[in-house]
Amino acid sequence: MTDQVVFQTDLKGLKLLSRGKVRDIYDLGDTLLIVATDRISAFDVVMPTPIPDKGRILTQLSAFWLEFLGRIVPQHLISTRVREFPSVCDPHAAVLAGRSMWVRKADVLPVECIVRGYLVGSGWKDYEKTGTVCGLSLPPGLLEAQKLPETLFTPSTKAAHGAHDENISFEEMGRMVGRDVARQVKDVSIALYETAASYAAEKGILLADTKFEFGLKDGALMLVDEVLTPDSSRFWPADRYRVGTSPESFDKQYVRDYLVQSGWKPSDPAPQLPPEVVANTRSRYLEALKRLTGRSLETL
Repeated sequence: MTDQVVFQTDLKGLKLLSRGKVRDIYDLGDTLLIVATDRISAFDVVMPTPIPDKGRILTQLSAFWLEFLGRIVPQHLISTRVREFPSVCDPHAAVLAGRSMWVRKADVLPVECIVRGYLVGSGWKDYEKTGTVCGLSLPPGLLEAQKLPETLFTPSTKAAHGAHDENISFEEMGRMVGRDVARQVKDVSIALYETAASYAAEKGILLADTKFEFGLKDGALMLVDEVLTPDSSRFWPADRYRVGTSPESFDKQYVRDYLVQSGWKPSDPAPQLPPEVVANTRSRYLEALKRLTGRSLETL
């Protein structure tokens, strides 16, 4: 485990543009610097306890997927090598190493592009009550964690920090971003998910669902932000997958489950996470990195 845990950055000489639940974003003029901290959130609440190495894991996974999926849609990554960053970043090289991305700017679309391949999470709860997922009808009799008859695209709003995203229809998304852009985003999101799911299956992982973000650069669609990380996706070990139960996972569902079982509610103050929850979360994220990329942190 590394000695340096980064909960929050304050990079003097750089302009902080925004601070999200996990990432600190700095404005470099024509480009951005995205720094993945070791913060972890659940139910849109940032926990006060960091997960060591989490930011490094997220960055390396995002970089891997951006390169792998780049043939489907242009993406925003320029480099993850600090020595290639603008010189203004040099004084912060020790903090930035392994956990930062130098990226192109884009006009980010105000929607989360959620893609579902399995019936789980909020989708399962929705289906239990209504027989639908985000208003999309499904056949009766499906079980929890069952593979869906077809991949679903279920967009949501991108809520301000501290608020909750809200599901929206494809038609509403079209009114927000334009019908043609919405159609392209839907088609590209499904293509990205299905390509990634096929690759992950070869590595013994089922990609249950994920979310993407996109922007427009000179009028063209661009994939931005994190991509297919344990923060934004559900990764299930294929050899332990069972229909009808909530599968074991290599993602932050473990933290969500702990919080629910502890009796904590999102309206309560964020609790400290016990050492065993921190260690188990870190090991699950590392397992996702190792299985999907063949790398460990020691080889980065």
